[in-house]
Amino acid sequence: MGVPRYWREIPQRYNLIGKKCGVCGKIYFPPRSICPQCRRKSIGKMEDYKLKGTGVVESYTIIHTPPPEFEGKEPYAIAIVKMDEGCCVTGEIIDCDFSEIHIGMKVKACFRRIQEDGERGIIYYGYKFKKSEED
Repeated sequence: MGVPRYWREIPQRYNLIGKKCGVCGKIYFPPRSICPQCRRKSIGKMEDYKLKGTGVVESYTIIHTPPPEFEGKEPYAIAIVKMDEGCCVTGEIIDCDFSEIHIGMKVKACFRRIQEDGERGIIYYGYKFKKSEED
């Protein structure tokens, strides 16, 4: 997938855009077209919602044996972050010593390089998380 198409078709990767149910108000990320709680009532009532980008680490792990596309970048930390809006987002924890990472750590999203696409050298960007100054 070419870069312009990539960022046009996956706006949540660049902007943390989720969906908010117009019936119950629950926020989802990644976006959903139907609220799993309200079901039929939510059809046509799911609105785009930009997440603030702040949350806390719910769980994390250090990856020492990565999948092929991330070889050479190990070790790295991946966390499940409970966003302030209530939804959970998975992302890499960066700019932080592994010994500082803990459950309950406040983090904020930032825009960083995710990977390069082989010989073409296309660089894909997206969100990662770093320790918040509030923690």
